[in-house]
Amino acid sequence: MSELDYTPFMREAIALAQQGRWKTCPNPMVGAVLVRDGHIVARGWHRAFGLDHAEVDCLNDAAAQGVDPSECTLVVTLEPCCHQGKTPPCTDAVLRAGIKKIVVGLSDPNPEACGGACRLRESGLDVIEGVCADACRDLVADFLVWQQAQRPYVILKMAATLDGRIATRKGESQWISSEESRQEVQRLRAGIGRCGGAVLVGGGTFRADDPRLTVRPINDGEPLGPQPLACVLTSRLPQPDADFYLLKERPQQTVFLASPAAAASTTAKALRDMGVRVLSLGPSLRGGPDLTHMLRTMREELDCPYLLCEGGGHLALSLLEAGVVDEFRLHMAPMILGDADAQPLFSGRAPLSLDEALRMRVTGSHISGGDIHIELRPLQAVEEK
Repeated sequence: MSELDYTPFMREAIALAQQGRWKTCPNPMVGAVLVRDGHIVARGWHRAFGLDHAEVDCLNDAAAQGVDPSECTLVVTLEPCCHQGKTPPCTDAVLRAGIKKIVVGLSDPNPEACGGACRLRESGLDVIEGVCADACRDLVADFLVWQQAQRPYVILKMAATLDGRIATRKGESQWISSEESRQEVQRLRAGIGRCGGAVLVGGGTFRADDPRLTVRPINDGEPLGPQPLACVLTSRLPQPDADFYLLKERPQQTVFLASPAAAASTTAKALRDMGVRVLSLGPSLRGGPDLTHMLRTMREELDCPYLLCEGGGHLALSLLEAGVVDEFRLHMAPMILGDADAQPLFSGRAPLSLDEALRMRVTGSHISGGDIHIELRPLQAVEEK
């Protein structure tokens, strides 16, 4: 079979890997299939951190079905590891299984784990690399951020009308998105919370909406996992006795990101006495908050692997301009306001040429409750900033 013939099998391995999202953190998501005579005969994926890697899970499935792996080609989204971690090296399992050909989507970016393809090749296996490499790279984009940029993986979620408005001119936004779309957001928050991540809003959204930033059960009686941290980026700290839900009900899970002066104020001290965390955030060279430093601080001090930004438009644009949005989920509702004074998705820039536009690439889309969900990612792979 040619390299192109393995594309549909790699796509199946990618779909399997995605079933492990949130559960594998801080490991990457990985999927694998065994192919014999043009058909998939066994499947596996990394189901959760500390459990078998995808290759071993796939070999276990083969054993359960009486499939001889030595008669098969292994197709795996990420280069098999060749080091001892929480589990033994996957290269050892591949060699013991007698597999003679392996198809790899992406070389392992982890310097401690890479080299598996070389070892397998030196052991006599036929190794094909780079099949669906871009899609496999997107699959482990969070892991790449953790490895290369040492910050949380940033997901931006916004809901807008077809004419790009997030609220009426009076600020009414409930509800632009459908009930099904809002349930998807709850599942997203639940995943973020399960990993110890955070939800971020700007100070304007905090003061105007008094958000809870919690996971609410989608089905009655459904158990709730850990709640995500509630983070607010603001130039003005609230008074400790202010009537905000986060202060009254979630002080231990609330984090304010403020200027050095605000973080050293008596108000900050009073908030800390309540259990609220207040982190100091210096200015960037352009005058606004240093978002790159903010993210690294969140990773170092809060051990935060994921950050979900839910608004507002000014904060979202700042994150995009800083180049730190790793995944953008846009929910477009089939409605039109047609009002130039309604609140837009983004505002504040004044480009004179299309060359100055902020560009992303579409990586997926689907319909949920009548809304169109568009998934976008940066044009360039993450680089350490």
